Parts: sequence; structure tokens; C-alpha cells
Amino acid sequence: MTDPDPPWALLAELTHGCPLRCAYCSNPLELTARSVELTAAEWSDVLRQAADLGVVQTHLSGGEPLLRRDLAEIVAAADTAGIHTQLVTSGVGLHAERLARLVDAGLRSVQLSVQHIDPEAAGRIAGARAFAAKERAARIVTEAGLSLGLNAVLHRDNLDALDGLVELGLAWRADRVELANTQFYGWALRNRAALLPDPAQVARARERVERWRERLAGRMELVWVAPDYVDGVAKPCMGGWGALSLTVAPDGTVLPCPAAADLLGPAAPTVREHQLAWIWRESEAFARFRGEAWMSETCRGCELRTVDFGGCRCQAYALTGDAARTDPACHRSPDHGLVRALVEEARTPAGTVPRYVYRAYTAEAVPQ
Repeated sequence: MTDPDPPWALLAELTHGCPLRCAYCSNPLELTARSVELTAAEWSDVLRQAADLGVVQTHLSGGEPLLRRDLAEIVAAADTAGIHTQLVTSGVGLHAERLARLVDAGLRSVQLSVQHIDPEAAGRIAGARAFAAKERAARIVTEAGLSLGLNAVLHRDNLDALDGLVELGLAWRADRVELANTQFYGWALRNRAALLPDPAQVARARERVERWRERLAGRMELVWVAPDYVDGVAKPCMGGWGALSLTVAPDGTVLPCPAAADLLGPAAPTVREHQLAWIWRESEAFARFRGEAWMSETCRGCELRTVDFGGCRCQAYALTGDAARTDPACHRSPDHGLVRALVEEARTPAGTVPRYVYRAYTAEAVPQ
């Protein structure tokens, strides 16, 4: 196989610590302890290597990256390396002075999560009250002149509030609102029964998104991340496994996508043992599902294989135990019945208060 094209993006998961406990969180069930997180010096080296490899954009994420007291140092390292930085945050703990230090260090934009337009419902979904903190954070970011994006993960508990979420983006002066239907990994997979929407909800929401796009043309970007379970169409797996971006977890584990930790297990490479260039170009973990040789007969004979790349490997693994199978979300998959059965079970009236299993740290991993 020829050398892969260089990646352009890096998701830097600085910590799994977070003041929220969102039921839809895609972090793995086994959260990384604070004691084994990469240091600021290690992150600086990772970012230098990433820039040398071709990365031009990094999302500083978590968990909650604001829990890192050395966050400004990490931002400065990215900026020095020539990498554009975006902070992905809950907004909890962001104040004007802290943001000013981050901007001075080179921060370019902020993506703020929002769970619902109703503070009580937002608190139920997040497992903590944080709506007021988010509102303050949005104001601080826009007053500082930074680009603000809102990210709302959509599911059974908030799809019917879609209009309000878009209106919130307008009120908070966001440049971009991402309406991302839940992807079922980590804690979201654990809570799938409570989160999976009625297909009728999805249909209504999709229609409203199109109406809003017509109204907002040129004013605010509106992104809709499709619900592959409901649509029966496989998502294109990060542009293909190990094709466009890479993820570095808090302990330095390097993944082709944020959800691949369970799939790769101990086989996942780490920056504490290997250079990023070797991991990207030569590691078995990144090469495993590149190209088409790994594909099942279903995918190899499908004209969509160059569009969806066989679908999500992590989802195939989560649903069937075999990462090389056709993604069951695809309506052509021999395993699609698994997903259709789940969707059919969700065809009940929405409105009941869901029972969530909230993400939680072990004693060792509690943020200090």
C-alpha cells in the first residue's frame, strides 16, 4: 500500500475530567485517570510532531480542557507549531481573565456544548446544572472577538427543542450551530435505549433544519449530523479509517478516531513509545482498515464503498464484535436487522423522563 496522505486535523483530548456527566458522552466507559495524563511538555512535543506531519488544525477537547491548569501553555505550543486551535468546552470555569490568557497564547475559536434550551432539562441531560455558565461563556467569547460555535448533541430528550436551539445560537451570536444526532459510543452506547429517538421526531427535526437553513442563509452556518441508525445510511467513518485526522487520548494513546479505543485495545500505539509519523504511516493500528482489502464481500461489491468506506468500524465492532463487518447501520448490511429492531423499539411517544446512567470517575480519576 502506498503511503497515506498526511492528516490535516488532530483531536487533542487533554483530559477525561469534566464537571458534567453527559449521558451522551462518547468518552470510553473506562476513563483515563488524571495521574497518567500527558504533561504540557509532552503535549508540546506531540503538537510539534503533528505540525511536521501536516496537521493544521487542532481541537483541544476532553472531558473538559479547562480543567488543565497548563492549558495556555498547550495552546501556545500549538500556535508556535503553526496549528490553528479551537477550544471544545462545556463553558464551566471559563471567565474573562482565563480566556484573555488563552487568546494571548494563540487560541483562535471556541466550540461550546449546549444540552437543551430549558435549564432544568439541560441539567438532567448533563447530570449537572451548567446552563447559566454556558450563557456567560458565550458572552465572554463573543465579547473577546472570537468565533463561537455551538454544538448540540441531539437525541430523544431534546430533538423537539431544535427550533429553540437554533434561536439560542442566534441569541448567543454564534457563527455556527452543529446539530449532531447522537453517535452511539462510550457512555452514549450505554444510554442508547434512553437516547435513541422516535423516527418521527427525526423527520420533524430534519424538516425544521431545512427551513432554518433557508432563513439563515449567509447569517449563520447550520450543520446537521445525520442519525445513521434511523436513516439506514452508513456514515463515512472520518473520511475513511486513518485518512484525514488522528486522536490523541489523555494518556498519549493515538487513535484513528475518538471511538476506537475499545476496538484497538492494547494494540493502540502511544506517543510515549512511538513518533506520530511512524504511527500514522506504519503502525498496524492505522493501516488495518485503510483501502478496500479488509472489506467484506458486501462492501467490496458496493458502489458506495468510495463514499462511505464501509461505514464505521467502531460501530461494526460495538454491534457485532467484528470490526471488519459491514456497518450494521447501513441498510445493505447483513446485520442491519440489529439496528432496525432498535429503531422500531424507539417508535413510542416521546415525553417520558429518561433514566440515564451518568458517566463517572473512579476515585483515582476525580479531577483535582
